[in-house]
Amino acid sequence: MAQLSLLGLVLTTVVTPVLGGVKYPDCTSGPLKGNLTTTLTYCPFPSADIPPSNAPGFSKLGLSAYQWWNEALHGVAHNRGISWGGQFNAATQFPQAITTGAAFDDALVEQIGTAISTEARAFANSGRAHLDFWTPDVNPFRDPRWGRGHETPGEDPFVNKRWAAAFVRGMQGPGPTHRVVATCKHFAAYDLENSGSTTRFNFNAKVSTQDLAEYYLPPFQQCARDSKVGSIMCSYNAVNGVPACANSYLIDTILRKHWNWTDENQYVVSDCDAVYYLGNANGGHRYKSSYAAAIGASLEAGCDNMCWATDGTQPNAAPAFSSKLFSQETLDKAILRQYQGLVKAGLFDGPNGMYRKLGAPDVNTQAAKDLALRAAQEGIVLLKNNGILPIALNSSGTSVAMVGFWANTADKMLGGYSGSPPFNHDPVAAAKAMGITTNFVNGPLTQSSADTSSAVSAAQKSNVIIYFGGIDNTVEKESQDRTSISWPAGQLAMIQKLAGLGKPVIVVKMGTHVDDTPLLSLPNVKAILWAGYPGQDGGTAVMDIITGVAAPAGRLPVTMYPSSFTSQAPYTNMALRPSGSYPGRTYRWFKDAVFPFGHGLHYTNFSVSVASGFPASFSIQDLLASCKGAAYSDLCPFPSVPVVVANTGSRLSDYVVLGFLAGQYGPAPYPIKTLAAYKRLFAVAPGQSQTAVLEWTLGNLARVDERGNSVLYPGTYTLLLDQPTVANVSFSLSGAEAVLDKWPQPPA
Repeated sequence: MAQLSLLGLVLTTVVTPVLGGVKYPDCTSGPLKGNLTTTLTYCPFPSADIPPSNAPGFSKLGLSAYQWWNEALHGVAHNRGISWGGQFNAATQFPQAITTGAAFDDALVEQIGTAISTEARAFANSGRAHLDFWTPDVNPFRDPRWGRGHETPGEDPFVNKRWAAAFVRGMQGPGPTHRVVATCKHFAAYDLENSGSTTRFNFNAKVSTQDLAEYYLPPFQQCARDSKVGSIMCSYNAVNGVPACANSYLIDTILRKHWNWTDENQYVVSDCDAVYYLGNANGGHRYKSSYAAAIGASLEAGCDNMCWATDGTQPNAAPAFSSKLFSQETLDKAILRQYQGLVKAGLFDGPNGMYRKLGAPDVNTQAAKDLALRAAQEGIVLLKNNGILPIALNSSGTSVAMVGFWANTADKMLGGYSGSPPFNHDPVAAAKAMGITTNFVNGPLTQSSADTSSAVSAAQKSNVIIYFGGIDNTVEKESQDRTSISWPAGQLAMIQKLAGLGKPVIVVKMGTHVDDTPLLSLPNVKAILWAGYPGQDGGTAVMDIITGVAAPAGRLPVTMYPSSFTSQAPYTNMALRPSGSYPGRTYRWFKDAVFPFGHGLHYTNFSVSVASGFPASFSIQDLLASCKGAAYSDLCPFPSVPVVVANTGSRLSDYVVLGFLAGQYGPAPYPIKTLAAYKRLFAVAPGQSQTAVLEWTLGNLARVDERGNSVLYPGTYTLLLDQPTVANVSFSLSGAEAVLDKWPQPPA
């Protein structure tokens, strides 16, 4: 394998800005000709003295430069690994994960992943991208101030698990060849950019074993153990004193051994400059005394690929190797994992390989555009409605005042890590396309005060006022957190002024968290919608919901906290459970939400009931004994629950069935309710009913103890349907408690 003289090339897998995309090696007549074996259907690497991992390329093997760093959180994005132009001057930009998380529609998420990876592979086949994409972000959205929360599906680890499973399945494809290699990030307990002198580069996240196993790691368990994602990115922060990218407990003990993520085609990559900052860099962890020692520690812990961006210094592995800070065996494993991943992605399969025919005609298809619009519609949440919505706005003599900076800034609807969409449809443009007479006035973003005269003038000429506001990704973004979750003073003053004119006001809130409490006391604020970052067709989706072209059925994937939360909960406190004056976090523990997790209204009425015949009791030992085919006990199926949903109103609508679990089980009564199942029903017609079959597993019923073990306890369980609860069913489990997953304990 690789020799020391080649280490400068071998270990700089992501340290050289590579222009252009992948160039497939010629396995027929190139340097790799004749290396095919009877056991491998790709071009294998010679067994000695050849470095198979080399960003600058290695001509002796016919390997061109390769860039592992490509981004596609919600569409092929701009970054150093991707070049744009010609027939590839645009790519479909779907809603951010926070909006698709609100749809509670796994099939939709998989379709989005398939569409994104199809376009990504088309870019790659045309020499404009590579085959590894660092997506999705599955960290639970723990704190409403986090600047990157909109990249995630929400605050609940169960939702994030299911979202990750669907998205990775779509991105990588059904196999045996990956359409592209997906990367679940950021491992682990990463959700802070900056808080005073604490930054993501030096933050030590102090997390209990219980919270780690119960909350911060389940989405990564799904990615690694169950979805076999091709790559996982370790994060900037430390976890309990050890930087994540040098944390062998996380990377080796849990990720590779406990979760059996051991295939040779699966690699760990550092977040960019994370290895630099775990060393003695200013502003970093100073975990090691030198950059060489940091490189050695990360490699030995199991980090295979060190991303270098612009803040840190380019890694140089040769000094670390010379000082025996990592071994030849470690180097060989790191190289093998990365290039076996490229084998899995079909880099060496030749021009007739799977997915090699994808090209420009497969980008920005009408099907992808339709999917982007549907995803935005499904993810919009109706928070309040005093009967004004839906409203006919294109009738004769009706005009609408459209006020606020979000009303005509379509590019902001994309959010971070975006590419160039084929079009941007903001609400003003969408309204005009619908034939609606509009009076548009811009508005403030963060200013403490703003001139309201133009907005008042527009409102006085209009029948209805729609205010588009909130926080955008110039305020909440990577490397920047917020200190306040209140409505910006200038925006709030403008809404109050408009609400005082005696005309109905509809507030459309974008971005993530702002406290709507002041709006709820304004009688003329008749409706509030939340749309997050709805993507390239977000304006159309919003206007479709407002006018009734589509019906709202999204549910909040996060808790909407009051503004006082930021003074009650220190950002750096990673605990979930309340203690003393500390109120706890997420819907499981925080009790005074402005709008709770799972909240979402409709334009019609529904009745919900559990179909008769669900058993009243089960034996734990019988459930385990009857489990056939599940690789792990927590994946053993529990009998599904049929839920009948009837539309008793007058409008066609989707409906999301949410199933929360509560009850009396375990060493003490469980004081919270936990989402255990969900299912979206589509197009439930007035006067009609549909049955949602809630499928769940023994793991969904289990509790995590203080040692991190997942335990199935005897006791009484109650499945609570919807938020707030509209129906329920109780059952009991008997027999001895059973440990479904014995958690590896951290080093003393």
